[in-house]
Amino acid sequence: MLFSGSIPALITPFVHGAYHRATLKSLVQWHISEGSSALVICGTTGEGPTLGCQEFSKVLADAVRFSKGRLPIIAGTGSNSTNAALTLQRIAETTGAEATLHVTGYFNKPTQLQVIEHFRILDRSTRLPIIVYNVPGRTGQELSIETIAELANLENVIGIKDSTGNVARVSLERLMITRPFSFLSGDDATCLGYMAHGGNGCISVTANIAPALCSRMINAAEQGDFKEARSLQDLLMPLHSALFLEPNPAGIKYAMSKLGLCANELRTPLTCVTEKVRLRIDLAMKNAGLY
Repeated sequence: MLFSGSIPALITPFVHGAYHRATLKSLVQWHISEGSSALVICGTTGEGPTLGCQEFSKVLADAVRFSKGRLPIIAGTGSNSTNAALTLQRIAETTGAEATLHVTGYFNKPTQLQVIEHFRILDRSTRLPIIVYNVPGRTGQELSIETIAELANLENVIGIKDSTGNVARVSLERLMITRPFSFLSGDDATCLGYMAHGGNGCISVTANIAPALCSRMINAAEQGDFKEARSLQDLLMPLHSALFLEPNPAGIKYAMSKLGLCANELRTPLTCVTEKVRLRIDLAMKNAGLY
């Protein structure tokens, strides 16, 4: 299974500190109707690292149940512990997720060869497609293009989520990877450039509040209509900027709360955005015609 298009990295809704099932159901149904092509559940934007195994299992199982096969569910199963990642990966298999997203080892500072071994263990232990998540801003480590090409030789590794912001990487990776592979941007602001270099889509934060606009932009780029794609990107760009003024998902949860999509609640150590950032997000949302 390969992935393309606009893929929201879905938030995990909380009310009074607890996961709120009814809100997740409405969000999944909304994204189906708005044209999103898949959903990432319990990833960075979904505050996966703050969820216990039981919570993770419940959120993921509910997302699969609510989608009813209409929207592929990608489980955020990454960890800096290979054993923990294996546990989450097994949960993803038993709950019916279509694929897994694995971040590279943060804090431990593994070498490139050690990262490859980590993914070899994960690959041998699953039947699910694996997407590698390269996000040096959170892990402190950038996977080399050569490492990505090596990982692409593993049977179940079918794609990359690239949050480096370096759009040239996708061209270089495409030249080294000869098998079918999903090249997905993980950076909303540079997604259009990534698509122009041969990317297939975006795992998006902004798509949590503007799924139709994000889908239209990605679809236009996929069809080679970069004039239309650029016009839509210009509409979205103030949102891309404002939503990341404070650590994600603080910005997107505030924006969603303004639209009545979820409560403005996060798990500590993250807290709600400041008044100054709220004003910037409000302005960007108005500019995009969201309210």
